[in-house]
Amino acid sequence: MRQPHGNKRLVCCLPSKLAILLFFTQLGCLSQLSSQREAKKKPNNMESREDERGHPLLRGGRRKSGYTHGFSPAQIQSLSAICETLVPSMPFDTTNKDNTAHLRAVHAFYKSSGAEPPIPDEVGELMVKRGQPKAISFVKVVLTLLSFRLGTLLLCGWLSCDWKWPFIHKFSEIPVERREKILMKWSGNAHPLPLRAVFALIKTYCLFVFFSTTDEKSENPASKAIGYSVDNRQKKAYPQGRPLQNGIIETMHEDDSTFVQSLTEKGFEVIEDPQHNIYKIKCDVVIVGSGCGGGVAAAILASSGQKVVVIEKGNYFAPQDYTSLEGPSMFELYESGGFLTTMNGKFMIMAGSTVGGGSAVNWSASIKTPKNVLKEWSVDHQISFFGSSEYELAMDAVCKRIGVTENCTEEGFQNQVLRKGCENLGLKVEAVPRNSPENHYCGSCNLGCRTGDKNGTASTWLVDAVSCGAVILTACKAEKFILENNKDARRKKKCLGVIATSLNKNLTKKLQIEAKTTISACGSLLTPPLMISSGLKNPNIGRNLHLHPVLVAWGYFPEDASGIEGKMYEGGIITSFHRVVSEESNVHAIIQTPALGPASVAALSPWVSGRELKERIAKYPRLAHLFTLIRDQGSGEVMEEGKINYRLSEVDKENLKIGLRQLLRILIAAGAEEVGTHRSDGLRIKCKGLTEKSLEEFLDNDLIVGGLGSKDEYWTMYFSAHQMGSCRMGATEDEGAVDENGQSWEAQGLFVCDASVLPTAIGVNPMVTIQSTAYCISNKIAQLLKE
Repeated sequence: MRQPHGNKRLVCCLPSKLAILLFFTQLGCLSQLSSQREAKKKPNNMESREDERGHPLLRGGRRKSGYTHGFSPAQIQSLSAICETLVPSMPFDTTNKDNTAHLRAVHAFYKSSGAEPPIPDEVGELMVKRGQPKAISFVKVVLTLLSFRLGTLLLCGWLSCDWKWPFIHKFSEIPVERREKILMKWSGNAHPLPLRAVFALIKTYCLFVFFSTTDEKSENPASKAIGYSVDNRQKKAYPQGRPLQNGIIETMHEDDSTFVQSLTEKGFEVIEDPQHNIYKIKCDVVIVGSGCGGGVAAAILASSGQKVVVIEKGNYFAPQDYTSLEGPSMFELYESGGFLTTMNGKFMIMAGSTVGGGSAVNWSASIKTPKNVLKEWSVDHQISFFGSSEYELAMDAVCKRIGVTENCTEEGFQNQVLRKGCENLGLKVEAVPRNSPENHYCGSCNLGCRTGDKNGTASTWLVDAVSCGAVILTACKAEKFILENNKDARRKKKCLGVIATSLNKNLTKKLQIEAKTTISACGSLLTPPLMISSGLKNPNIGRNLHLHPVLVAWGYFPEDASGIEGKMYEGGIITSFHRVVSEESNVHAIIQTPALGPASVAALSPWVSGRELKERIAKYPRLAHLFTLIRDQGSGEVMEEGKINYRLSEVDKENLKIGLRQLLRILIAAGAEEVGTHRSDGLRIKCKGLTEKSLEEFLDNDLIVGGLGSKDEYWTMYFSAHQMGSCRMGATEDEGAVDENGQSWEAQGLFVCDASVLPTAIGVNPMVTIQSTAYCISNKIAQLLKE
């Protein structure tokens, strides 16, 4: 009978370790090996000082290395001119003559410009690193044309002309006021060249960099002026070290000489194969991904006695590592640094990319799967366990393990706005269960929960897994599954494990992780490309992708006028929500509150002029943002990594419109002075003295417009924080990519255990649904392995 793997394994390995140490001592190599191992460790007092500042990757500060963006000096000159247009230097008019620190900061903010070093170079670096290569190539062409007079005339028309010599100016020579008009023409008018996309790309990256770049003190110059302060609450202390320390191997800190020892110390068999340049690692179960699905699977299977290896392409951060700095945190914790879009640029997609996956950065909402969804999945899709007591018990077990609470002792500013607006309109507002204590007042959990009160998988399920002997390899990316032909006629292939590569170039060999069972848990955006690149052909793989499309609107609430206290970046992120229902009780949409730092607000909001931008961001703490989310019937596909296509259905557009209209009414009813949408022209309305007729005329505007590729005058950016269904479970091979047990229809021993198996969209925050589904699947796997 298999025994659980825990600390006893280490005791059993002591004689062999002693022999190894003696061997190295005789060769005179012990001091060298020790120095390599100790290089990764710091004295306790050093660790304490480092913890106060957070993890080095999350601290920000000035760049220590050179730029590799490849832009020429002429292109950078054009880019600087665009950045200056987006964030121009301008006078700040005030009758207040007091020379206070805040007033000095405001003056400095208005005087600052997007052309100031290192902003343009940082924008170029970020675009090249995160943007789609074809788009960046076209941006470079445009910037080159703008560095010449005739090129500027071609792209900018008569606005580049003057009555004085030289009559035609290159872009950087045109006055800022005219440059603003040029950018608005690019944004609003159809053009044979995709200049709208160039505008949107540079605008998004420029404004994010401007408001997130920090100095040596980890401070952004604009923060004081706009009334924003980074969360600096006391971090949770872990006297015994980081929660997963005993089971983590951070491959970014390893090399060929230390990696094998790190694994053997944890009781895993490693065989070096120099001929094929690989390390063969033996285990019972290998799991790709450590988020809501992978974390649960690791805990269930490790506790059942299986030897488990989890590979995660992101890095590991514990509460004491988090800094709440928007720029470095987004870059490290999110897929593509938070700048992942659909191929047409219409959707901005947020997905976690760190140990804990989405559970490390989500907004704590822990809502059980709606009953109507479970009925649809169990009856219409014939997946029986969704209608069983087994699934209900799984939801209960998940909620207990992640510490779900039903109430909130104190709501933050945005949730107060949502609640007050609903109550004033006579609408029902519901409390949102959260995987944190009822008094958890944290507005920066989207950048990692520094207090450690949010119970993501890195502080719950993965802790359980590690305590049972599981090992997590970070900065380690899966390349393909190891498949061989199978004699079983039902499944033509058999999965023997996974080939992976460390993102650290000092680890020169690939990893061949061989296992009885392989689980893909890398999410709806990465599981399908991994399966397809491994040779699987089921037509459901990569299709049926649902995004829970989101549109955002805002309302401005002056501090003294609204009766609502607080700032938008304080308090629990989602503690209340409203369901927009029809007379027949059908849910059109839900309305909730987002977490948006200053850089995200600036980058993702419409830009109409430099002055409007600065005046709006100066109001940042009192700008309440709400969003409407729908259970989408339209769908998309993701066949290759990073290449996402998606189309809204007509029903989806109508539901978004209904939700957005309701959202704007809620903001007005809560006492907003002004409300606005994210339509490209900055559509907004003053609320004082607003009549019902005027409001209806405003709401009758074209609220649901296309994306960047639209031929219409107006466009907007849609958002997604939930991706699901791209490797859906089906009763037959024709209806799904995996069966009811989560096993691939094509490959024996290959299971999927993440949001991609969900048959349809859910319509609410999916964390509990994903974990409960993973709980059921992994218990079935444990049973199969025992048999």
